[in-house]
Amino acid sequence: MNLALFDFDGTVTTQDTFTPFMRYAIPTFRRTIGAILLSPMILAYKKKLIGASSLRQKICQMGFAGRQVEEVRDLGEAYARNFLPTLIRPQAKDRIAWHRQQGDRIVLVSASLDVYLTEWCQMNQIELICSELEIVNGRYTGRYQNGDCTGIEKARRIRQRYQLQDYPVIYAYGDTPEDHAMLELAHEKIYGWHPFDSGDSK
Repeated sequence: MNLALFDFDGTVTTQDTFTPFMRYAIPTFRRTIGAILLSPMILAYKKKLIGASSLRQKICQMGFAGRQVEEVRDLGEAYARNFLPTLIRPQAKDRIAWHRQQGDRIVLVSASLDVYLTEWCQMNQIELICSELEIVNGRYTGRYQNGDCTGIEKARRIRQRYQLQDYPVIYAYGDTPEDHAMLELAHEKIYGWHPFDSGDSK
C-alpha cells in the first residue's frame, strides 16, 4: 500500500471553496459587519502584507463565533453534497480513482474547513486532515482548533498521523506554496498537475 496526499482547493477542485462557503454559510448581516470591520485586513492581504491564513481565521471568527454546531454542520453537509461535486477536476477524480484501484491510502490535506470537508471525504471514502473549528458547549467559538492546516503544519500533521516509512511510495499533489512542505515528504511530487520543481512558487 502506498500513500497519496491531496491538497483540495485548486488541486482536487477547479477553484477556491473556502470563500464561496463563507458567502453561503454566513448570514448577510454578519457578512456586512465583517466586511466593514475586516476591510483594513482585507486591504493588507490584497497588498500581500499579510498571508491568507491570518485572513481566513479572522473571517471564521467573524462568521461563526457563537453559532450552534448543528446549524453550521447542516450547511456544510449541504454545501458538500450540492456544490462541491460541480468543482471537482476530472483529472483529480481520475487520479483518485487510480489510487483507489491500486489499493493506496488516500488522504485529503487541506487548510479548508472540517464543516464541509468531513462530509465530502465520507462521501468519497477519503481520509481527512484539515483546519477544524473549535467547539465549546455546543457552539463554535470562531477560533481554529490546533491552528490553520497550511504550510509546514500540513507536513507536521501528516507525520503525526502516519508512519511515513511504512509506505513504499508517497505521492503528493498540490498547487500553491502552502503545499511545498507536504510535497517535500513525497517520492512523487505533483504541482499544478505537473512534476514538482522545488523552485516553483506560483
